[in-house]
Amino acid sequence: MTLISLGGTIASTAAAHGTGVVPQLGAKDLLDTVAGALNDVEVDVVTALRVPSGDLSLDDVVGLARDVREHLEHGAHGAVVAQGTDTLEEVAFALDLLVRSDRPVVVTGAMRHPSDVGADGPANLLGAITVAASPSARSLGVLVALSDEVHAARFVRKTNTTNVSTFASPTTGPIGRVAEGLARIYLRPPRLYDAVDVARIDRVPPVLLFSCAVGDDGRLLERVSDLGYMGVVVEGFGGGHVPAIMVQRLGELAARVPVVLASRTGAGDVLASTYGYDGSERDLLGRGLISAGFLDGRKSRVLLSLLLGAHADAAEVANAFARVHRSATTAR
Repeated sequence: MTLISLGGTIASTAAAHGTGVVPQLGAKDLLDTVAGALNDVEVDVVTALRVPSGDLSLDDVVGLARDVREHLEHGAHGAVVAQGTDTLEEVAFALDLLVRSDRPVVVTGAMRHPSDVGADGPANLLGAITVAASPSARSLGVLVALSDEVHAARFVRKTNTTNVSTFASPTTGPIGRVAEGLARIYLRPPRLYDAVDVARIDRVPPVLLFSCAVGDDGRLLERVSDLGYMGVVVEGFGGGHVPAIMVQRLGELAARVPVVLASRTGAGDVLASTYGYDGSERDLLGRGLISAGFLDGRKSRVLLSLLLGAHADAAEVANAFARVHRSATTAR
């Protein structure tokens, strides 16, 4: 088993002069908090970074994915990544796309730092190691384990700023739980389509995440190319709708760069053929926008960014989103 730590709240301790906690602990420090409860699981430790998760880039995550794959290919039975929770859902999903292994990869973190009363880091770390060591967690893609729940990376999201039970999967619920020292997997989602080849990625280009709001006319979209964005994810209202005033801008933009249509609701699929007014999902998809399917805006941005980093063209992007959607939502 390999434990890779990146920093975050789980690794944060008080800074000098009373200026708050900052990520300072390494992987060995984290492992020491649960050493007496490992039940003969041998864990190698790697301290990759000591940063808040908001400082991670997708280029960092591509490097992390390569490191995880290397550890698994050299005999590790599983891997645990400990990081901050602010971007945990995006990092976990990126790993799900990039790490092609049947061996378990589990991402975890903490909502309370180690000096807090009721710190949740040790329990979350032990749960993640338990899941990663379990044969029942094989061939499920990347998982997220916190608060004794196990979630599929493709569906999980952070839902509250401070609650220790903040991670939830609104579309599906958790796929398992940790109880009595065992990982209990109740649902086995299909494997994700291998949409991205990590070997083809040299640098991840910038992709804009644009969320619709009442009364917005989308004028920022006219600056996308000038600002160097290579793609756009639009979080529309409801099932994938935007104000009619944005339609022409989006159509023109989709002729230049890939534009993916997601929903700002955070759960459920983008519609395909229900509404027919200007700015509806039928209208936008007909103008060349690409459906995000079940993916929310943040995960859509991760997928689009990695595809563009692997030099996919617009047709390949559309095909990859469609195949990821089908592979994740259709039982085999």
